[in-house]
Amino acid sequence: MNNKAVASIFPVSARASAIHARIRAFMCDRVLPNEETFQKQIEEGPTPWTTPPILDDLKREARAEGLWNLFLPDLEGGAGLSNLEYAPLAEEMGRVFWASEVFNCNAPDTGNMEVLHRYGDVDQKEKWLKPLLEGEIRSCFAMTEPAVASSDATNIETSIRCDGDVYVVNGRKWWTTGAMNPRCRVAIVMGKSDPNAARHSQQSMILVPMDAPGVRIVRPLRTLGFDEPPHGHAELLFENVRVPRSNMILGEGRGFEIAQGRLGPGRIHHCMRLIGLAERALEAMCIRAKARVAFGKRLSEQGSVRENIALSRVAIDQVRLLVMKAAHMIDLQGAKAARKEIAMIKVAAPRMAQSVIDRAIQVHGGAGLSDDFFLGYAFTGARILRLADGPDEVHLESVARLELGRGETARAPS
Repeated sequence: MNNKAVASIFPVSARASAIHARIRAFMCDRVLPNEETFQKQIEEGPTPWTTPPILDDLKREARAEGLWNLFLPDLEGGAGLSNLEYAPLAEEMGRVFWASEVFNCNAPDTGNMEVLHRYGDVDQKEKWLKPLLEGEIRSCFAMTEPAVASSDATNIETSIRCDGDVYVVNGRKWWTTGAMNPRCRVAIVMGKSDPNAARHSQQSMILVPMDAPGVRIVRPLRTLGFDEPPHGHAELLFENVRVPRSNMILGEGRGFEIAQGRLGPGRIHHCMRLIGLAERALEAMCIRAKARVAFGKRLSEQGSVRENIALSRVAIDQVRLLVMKAAHMIDLQGAKAARKEIAMIKVAAPRMAQSVIDRAIQVHGGAGLSDDFFLGYAFTGARILRLADGPDEVHLESVARLELGRGETARAPS
């Protein structure tokens, strides 16, 4: 399904369409041709998480062209696009793993900037949101913990204890994306500020500078063998970290409230990026199939390969429409009204991408398993998001609960 077809179902403004065209051109002309340079500079850098010079160069170019902070729905600091209008842009960026940062639209910074934009006070915005919007620093979001099943966020054990005019933070986190990047200056930490409060009022979110005494990077974490440069994931230890009370976001016990506001739009971004990655995998599959000959005919003439190409097209277009529907609902009714659709795309998008990329690997044969192509890393990225956005089981439970609730009010068959 081409973008014109999608636009006919979910119309967007002429301005949004023009930005989309500019993003596509920038990706084709500047980002894709520099993938090899990016990888070479990563390999030559002092660590896998040092930002390569080509990324900074491209960021300056994108900002000069006004392609910056496109995810932010407000015109002040952002592009003023709706979720529906931003979704195709995220798809274009998703074709290359690191491209979102070119436009200052990369996770987890987008989610953290949204949190500060929506819930931060004046001082928090000045100190942290402003340099994030400028692309001067990076941030991380510390929620998952190794000692508990963090798919249930009420299990989180990190403590945020008030001690006079400061909060004291103690706990261990892991899979903290972006923490390995030397430019990461602040973490939004989720922990328990009142273990005796109501179940969803025990948690708070607080800003912790990465250079605060007591913050320690225990180790970098590789995902299925990949370092995921230049951001990386880390296991972090917070030992008696003292931060001012003014670092608390919104107020004690508001952690889940903030999380719900953070999770809706950000997951649209993830899902659309996955669609872009799946589209690129399908393109690579078709190119390979037309170029290779086995058993006397091209792979593109083999029935099983043709079937996999067709199934991939069906799956990509199905998920794109579902994601666009979810984005449209968030714009019209808010994330709460779209919670079923959001849960559905969190399951559907990574599963679809994983399946399409796996087919592309199969068509590439041994080459698909090598670093000569992007497919191995792409497969890993899709698999990660079946956990990083919350496990499939949690989202499926949400969909089932909402469906069963709807059934209770439906008229019973006669």
